[in-house]
Amino acid sequence: MPKPEILQVGPYPEWDQVPLDEAFVMHKLFNMAAPASFLIEHGRAIRGIATRGELGAGREMIEACPNLEIISVYGVGFDAVDLDACRKRDVRVTNTPDVLTRDVADLGVAMMLCHARGMVGAEAWVRSGDWARRGHYPLTRRVHEAKAGVLGLGRIGHEVARRLAGFDMDVAYSDLAPKDCTQDWSFIADPVELARHCDYLFVTLAASEETRQIVGREVIEAVGPEGMVINISRASNIDEAALLDALESGALGSAALDVFEGEPNLNPRFLKLENVLLQPHHASGTVETRKAMGKLVRDNMAAHFAGRPLLTPVL
Repeated sequence: MPKPEILQVGPYPEWDQVPLDEAFVMHKLFNMAAPASFLIEHGRAIRGIATRGELGAGREMIEACPNLEIISVYGVGFDAVDLDACRKRDVRVTNTPDVLTRDVADLGVAMMLCHARGMVGAEAWVRSGDWARRGHYPLTRRVHEAKAGVLGLGRIGHEVARRLAGFDMDVAYSDLAPKDCTQDWSFIADPVELARHCDYLFVTLAASEETRQIVGREVIEAVGPEGMVINISRASNIDEAALLDALESGALGSAALDVFEGEPNLNPRFLKLENVLLQPHHASGTVETRKAMGKLVRDNMAAHFAGRPLLTPVL
């Protein structure tokens, strides 16, 4: 029986690529000189798309593959996949939740600690000789017993909140409705009120049209000139122009960001700011998690083509 033909949108590590190539006929779109021409000539043969969360699969790509059956996303976010086009064509969609949850939460909390305690600047202070020449590094801000807000108490938000509780932080959260959890976390429905309540605002909700720029000017300014915004979700959840304006003016104290509009070519205004910690969208970037993500991509496709239930279906 011939192996299913899969359109691969972006590169994967070798530990994923080798078993993918063994199980399927992988057409590597990212290596092609004329990808549009390939889809015109060979799109009918494609039965699956293997993509990454930030790359997704748009309507044009989906429509170019009339026999498409499944899109398997390497990542928890699937907002870059045109779900309406998938519904119309009865295309299944999977992602890789759970396996990356705790790594993402770890990085979010680490970003808060790193930025609040000035660790990047403090290391530069030591390396430059300023410690010897100028004395102690300027004082930083306390994290323990501070107020934290978690915008979106899903899988990742819940793990972030658990970690923050370990620092004796006053944890509040905002979601569509109160969550049934045993922890003593406060529910604040309005994101503006949540921002006004907290010193550290974590953005952890899934991205959609409904959440686009949910962290707008009002929310950002409610965090205030001594507060911090930490984003480990999607760039689209924050009004980036409003965030930059607030960081530049001092209306917002600081930000720690792992995601950006147009990444990796982020707005150059960020590079001029000292009150923002910049990370290269690597919250899930541990060897263990990336291997688990790749396996889940393969296992979902293998299950589909074998007629078995999908492991982590979105559609």
